[in-house]
Order: sequence, then structure tokens, then C-alpha cells
Amino acid sequence: MDIQLILDKYISRLPRAISTRLFNAVKDIPFVKKAIARELDAMMAELEGSLKPYKGTIPGFASLPAKGLAKTDVLSMMEDIHEQEAAKWEDGYVSGAVYHGDPAHIEFLNKIYGYNSQSNPLHSDIWPSATKFESEIVSMTADMLGADKTDDDICGVVSSGGTESILLAMKTYRDRAKKEKNITAPEMIVPKTAHAAFDKAAQYFNIKIIHIPVGPDFRADVKATKKAVTKNTIVIVGSSPCFPHGVIDPIEELSELARKKGIGFHTDACLGGFVVPWAEKLGYDIPPVDFRLPGVTSISADTHKYGYAAKGTSVILYRGTELRRYQYFTITDWPGGLYFSPTFAGSRPGALSAACWAAMVSVGAEGYLDATRKILETASVIKDGISEIAELKILGDPLWVIAFASDELNIYQVMDQMGQKGWSLNGLHKPACVHICVTLRHTRNGVADRFIEDLKASVAFVKAHPDEKGEMAPVYGMAATIPFRGLVEDMMEKYIDLLYKVE
Repeated sequence: MDIQLILDKYISRLPRAISTRLFNAVKDIPFVKKAIARELDAMMAELEGSLKPYKGTIPGFASLPAKGLAKTDVLSMMEDIHEQEAAKWEDGYVSGAVYHGDPAHIEFLNKIYGYNSQSNPLHSDIWPSATKFESEIVSMTADMLGADKTDDDICGVVSSGGTESILLAMKTYRDRAKKEKNITAPEMIVPKTAHAAFDKAAQYFNIKIIHIPVGPDFRADVKATKKAVTKNTIVIVGSSPCFPHGVIDPIEELSELARKKGIGFHTDACLGGFVVPWAEKLGYDIPPVDFRLPGVTSISADTHKYGYAAKGTSVILYRGTELRRYQYFTITDWPGGLYFSPTFAGSRPGALSAACWAAMVSVGAEGYLDATRKILETASVIKDGISEIAELKILGDPLWVIAFASDELNIYQVMDQMGQKGWSLNGLHKPACVHICVTLRHTRNGVADRFIEDLKASVAFVKAHPDEKGEMAPVYGMAATIPFRGLVEDMMEKYIDLLYKVE
């Protein structure tokens, strides 16, 4: 009897608290530990082929070659890899990941990167262009997110991505609360649908995280948030939109609650920062989520998503320089001289900031408006198509990040079938569902229709073959159904180990 069957048949049927204690008590018994390892290793072995596809075709290097390869050979390898991987996303088969993808746009950004490949914002005296680019990126993003509608000084910095923006904001609120309110046991309140980066921030910075429930519409529960506030609360969070289901939390109510309590409020617009403002201009019914709301004190927005910059940039904005200064690091007595940095990194790739600036000024307001129109119109076609499939249901009322589930079928098996047709979708759980994050790659002629056609065929296949497991369905199934998270953590850690295994 394998470990999954034991878990399903016996332990997982017990009350969660009891099953968790029981599992923790027996998991280190040698034969149980071996059985778990054997089961997880078998699962990883099935995944290894898809994660390590270049074995035997592209040379691998576990140590430095005795003699450096010819640059032409290295370029040839890179061209081979590029051709294989670009084929996965060029035709719109990927959820999110590549948000623009037009060859001319990519070539343009690559050229900008090349001009600035040696730039490092840490040395602003050598590359003053880096500070020009970053200050203007921040200003343009702030202007888009309501800074022009307030008398406050909206400011910020450029980070390496949404996770760093969120980490920086949470660290900032922690440090402000300690200095200004003497809070030494800080707490943050976030919806359970908020990005995992908030959990990472809680772990890194020793902040207690309070997860509040969401309603049937998958939006954060305001009443539950109010009840969760304590004297140690340093920040409340809302998403615009949340990653799993693409719905926007009640930012106005949540931020006003924070304002009245004298607590910081963070709008996580990493995913929607460069879509929601333009959707509102297009006439979509979207309430304010930005600095027009007096309770909003910070916003994260990813330029490398719908800002169409190269991967590796995001913006974190604050209401006022006094708040932003809690993010900075400075040291005055280091033997190496005066040292300071605005973000976690010291040296940073100025070329990415240059490419981000170039993307923003070349797309412009009209370009972002037009791109948003195309994306939302395409998302509407996809939503209508999903709604016509009797076995599926859309969760919440999303704009362009569309999560769908099934009460009749194993939705992960549907995802696997879509994978066999070339689609790379996002598997989610709690509840079990799959989503597609619509990008410009999906707005091309025929892509939305192809998605619906393949989805209908996948649903029909799973309906006719309910025992077909597929590749990822067992992984997501285990993660979604096992009541004790320690085993899921073991599985995830083994997955990361596999990523770093040399082919």
C-alpha cells in the first residue's frame, strides 16, 4: 500500500488537528520516512523529464570547462534554447509569464539593455542616467496611480520585482511602527488570497500574519478585517486584483478602516497596476484603488508585467518621503566608507531600469490604453466561452485573470489535458481551480477561440476518462487534499532541489 493511499484512506479522514498531530508523530519513524521519500522521489522522477529537457542535446557543465568554449558555440547553444522555449509562449499558449512578447518590442528592449549593460545605480556618479531613469519610472507610475489627485508627496523606488516591492513595504511598516509606536510584536492583516510574498515578508521580518477570509465573491471580508485589528497591527493589505481569482478587494472600505485606526494600508497592484487605471478610463466599473483614497499609504506595481518592461523591475510607492525613508539602509561607520542603498540589493542592473524606462515612454498612455482594451475584450470572449461549458464555473467576477473550477470533474486533470495541447495554465487550490491570466499574446486573432475549443475537448476527455491521472494532477491533488502541510512542504522542497540538479 503506497503512502498516498494510506493518507487518503486513514489519516486524512480524521479531524484535521488530530491527523496533523498523528502524521507529525509518525513521519520520522524509519519505515514511514522511507515510504514518504520513495513516494515523493517517484513523483519527482516523473517530472524530471519536463524540467530537464536538454539532457543529451545541450552540453551540461557540473564544473568549469578546462578551456573556455568558443563564443560562437555558446551563441549557437543559446539560439537552440531560445527557439525551443519561445515556441512555448509565442503563440499565446501561456498564462501570464510573457506579457507583451512582440518581436520588435523585445528587440528594442534588448538593444536598450545592451547600451546600458555595465550600468549600476549603486554608482550614481558614474551612471547618473540610472537615477534619471529610475526617478522618472517612479514618477510616471505614481502619476498613473493617483498621485496627480493628491497634494501629498507620492514617492517610491524601483525594485527587482513584485516580491521585493512587497517585502520592502512590509519591512518599512515594521520599522516605522517600532520607532513611532514602540510596537515590538508587529502584526499584518492580509486576505487569504493575497500574494505569497506577504507570507514571505512575515517569515523574513518576524511579523505575525493574520489571514482574513474572503466572501463568496472571493473579495476580502471587511468585517473580519475590522475584528482582526489589534494594538500591534502595523498594516492592512488589499489586492488589485488578487493573483488566484483576479478579483479586486474592497480597497476603499479597507483603506478607510486603516486610516481611521491610524494604520498603514498597502494596495498590492503588482498584477493590475498597469491595467486597472486604464480599464477605469475605458469605462469599466472599477472603484478607486490608488492614492486618490486617503487611507492608501503604499502601492506596489510591476512594470515587468503589464508595464511591458523586461523581467526584473517593479515599483513600490509611498505616501510621503518620511515613510519611504524607513525602507532605506544606511551605515555611517563602516571602514569601507559611507554606504547606503534604497532596496535590498547593493549593486543593481541599471540596464533593466533603462529598459523599463524605454518601455514606458515608448508605449505611452495611448499604448497602455489600447493594450488594456484588447486584453479586456479578449478576456470577455474567454469568459463567455467558459460559461458555455456546463461542467465548469468561473470564480468571482474577474476582469482578465479568469479562474475556473468544476463540481463534477477533477479540474487538475482538465489542466493536464490542456497541457498536452500545449497550454501552460496556473493550477490553484483552496478551492481547487485553474486560471488563465490574459496578456497581449492572447489578443492575437484566433487564440481565444483556440483556447475555448481546446478547453471543451479537455473537459470532454476527462469526463470520458475520469481515471486518467496525467503528469501534474497527482501533484496538485496531493497539495490540495492533504490536511497536514508538512508533507506538501517536503514535496515542494524536493521540487526545488530538482530544479538545481545538473542535467
